[in-house]
Amino acid sequence: MATTLTPRQRVERSLRGGHSDRVPFTIYESKIPQCARERQMRNRGLCIVNRHHNVFSTHTPNVKARQVIEYHNGKPMTRTVYETPVGSVSTLVEPAGFTSWWHERMYKTPDDFKVLLFMIKDEVYEPRYDAFLKAEQDLGEDMILRAGFGLEPLQMLISGTYLDMETFCVEWMDHRDELLELYAALVENRRKIYPLVAQSPALHANYGGNVTPEIIGLENFEKYYVQHYNEAAEVMHKHGKLIGSHLDANCKLLSKAIAGTALDYIEAFTPAPDTDMTLAQARDVWPDKVLWLNFPSSVHLRSDKKVEQFTVDMVGELKTIDGLIMGITEDIPPDRWQFSCTAIMDGLDRHAQTHPELYL
Repeated sequence: MATTLTPRQRVERSLRGGHSDRVPFTIYESKIPQCARERQMRNRGLCIVNRHHNVFSTHTPNVKARQVIEYHNGKPMTRTVYETPVGSVSTLVEPAGFTSWWHERMYKTPDDFKVLLFMIKDEVYEPRYDAFLKAEQDLGEDMILRAGFGLEPLQMLISGTYLDMETFCVEWMDHRDELLELYAALVENRRKIYPLVAQSPALHANYGGNVTPEIIGLENFEKYYVQHYNEAAEVMHKHGKLIGSHLDANCKLLSKAIAGTALDYIEAFTPAPDTDMTLAQARDVWPDKVLWLNFPSSVHLRSDKKVEQFTVDMVGELKTIDGLIMGITEDIPPDRWQFSCTAIMDGLDRHAQTHPELYL
């Protein structure tokens, strides 16, 4: 097996279901700071997954947005007000270092349904392929750019900007018809996006994710999610592109339904001990799908030697490394990432050295 592949090429080969001289190792751009240790890891083969350069832009020409800074208990927060011809809604967000805390989503009362419906129907999408290509060229071969469709239509009402999860659950019982009207409008919007992504320069794109089986359940997943994965996949596959979803929760309940989708890869799949499926179980139920993992977050807290051994043992659960990518999609304690990521890479290298027959 040639060893001259770039980090991006290793990832792309595994994304297509193959393998190279080692299991690729990736991390989200937001989970690792730019510094000397990060550069050493990139030189060693780490590939950064950059999600900041999508292949389309979204506009709402008939919605006006304005922001003001409010102070709550001495903390600065950003209030964003969205004004439409049928009313206004607002959000309240608190900056929190590398992330942010939502204090208010758009939806407050049933009167807001008409505003949200207007905003959804007002969205216009435009390709931005040249910007994507320029970013890909500028960022180089140790970074891979990921496109995205946005959240699944129903998931957009659960973990998007419109409602929070608890509110969704209440309104699903009290105002389901209104929610389903929003859902239907989101479905039509997503169908406009599918060809924009499929015809773009991006090799792969994520379709939503962060599905919580304990909230959604199997019946609703099969009814409101599976069909949209398959519709998008049909368009993507016509153009030779790959589609996956960020499924990082307890996937056992949904595993057979996921197996029946046309998704090419399961991204952010997090093996036990952090979820209810091992890597071996995932491969058994998804034999034809690429597994793009999230390394279990709890294991980062173990010693470097134990992190390395866990990596070796986890990859060792599989009979083939075809279609396997090791990744990090969640935050790592700031005093651990340098050591844990290095230990993971050591484990991947050791597995390749001790199982050369898998890397031919």
